Amino acid sequence: MLVIIETISLFIQPVALAVRLTANITAGHLLIHLTGGATLALLNISTITAFVTFIILILLTILEFAVGLIQAYVFTLLVSLYLHDNT
Repeated sequence: MLVIIETISLFIQPVALAVRLTANITAGHLLIHLTGGATLALLNISTITAFVTFIILILLTILEFAVGLIQAYVFTLLVSLYLHDNT
């Protein structure tokens, strides 16, 4: 019974890693897309508000880049740990 549980665990770890990475990337892209759409919609209404929203968009893009670097580090670290455990 323990062998079956360990085998399932070894298959679930990479799937959990993929789901976590996909969710983080998708959330960041969705937030940037929504903020960009709001910036374009606000251009006709208020230029100052659109400029502030554009600054927020730039800051979100920088944050998304930093999150991407952290995600790459976590991915590399976890994959190396998974491979080390399985060899």
